[in-house]
Amino acid sequence: GCKTTLRRTPGNEPLVTDRPDFTESSVTVGMGVVQIESGYTFTYDDHEDGKVSEHSYPETLFRVGMLAEWFELRLGWNYGDSAETVFGGSDQNLSGAEDLYVGSKFALTPQSDCLPETGLILQMTVPTGSSAFTTDEVMPGVNYLYGWDVTEEFSVGGSTQANRALDDNGEDFYVEFAQSITTGYGLTDKLGSYYEWFMFAPAGAETAQNQQYFNAGLTYLITDNVQWDIRAGLGLNEAADDFFTGSGLSIRMY
Repeated sequence: GCKTTLRRTPGNEPLVTDRPDFTESSVTVGMGVVQIESGYTFTYDDHEDGKVSEHSYPETLFRVGMLAEWFELRLGWNYGDSAETVFGGSDQNLSGAEDLYVGSKFALTPQSDCLPETGLILQMTVPTGSSAFTTDEVMPGVNYLYGWDVTEEFSVGGSTQANRALDDNGEDFYVEFAQSITTGYGLTDKLGSYYEWFMFAPAGAETAQNQQYFNAGLTYLITDNVQWDIRAGLGLNEAADDFFTGSGLSIRMY
């Protein structure tokens, strides 16, 4: 059955992070709290024209609780390193900083009976990255978050978002919708696991195609305020990357 829970805050809940899964949590960090989440991801794709391997790091997300318990400021920075081998052509290597991510998360409603705990992120990237990765324009988006604590150990969550995106041809812009569903299970007081499906659906793109993924991972609470994570995932259709894996660390400071 459904239950009612209080909105989770750092004062009454273990560390809640927005990584390593694709789905962001519906929880804000709490006023006066600074949370730093970072990691590394390796991605591989073998397609009809060649193969691509990518390294992504440090995937840093700064989450700062300010003004109220229900609000947080978010800043994200990352560096990409991509190597592509083209069959019958020349290889291509790209590296550099990605565009800066700026966002605000709002905690909206606590879980009540069968109604989920909800949150909202207003977000955008600004053109600060290297020539290899920047879109040269502001890319706004919105992300609606929802989740249910089914039992003390088992939870279900999801996100629905829409973001402005640049097509693969590097010229045309379109709206990219994304949907995810994740399940979390606490194995022990410190060790947690998750299983997740997510997809990207381009609307009005010339070349970008629908991509779907499945991934799973583990989280381990080193202390109440430090969490280590590891994950791996597979692409479920031809347009998706074949494989990705990564690991990260999250730290909460009062």
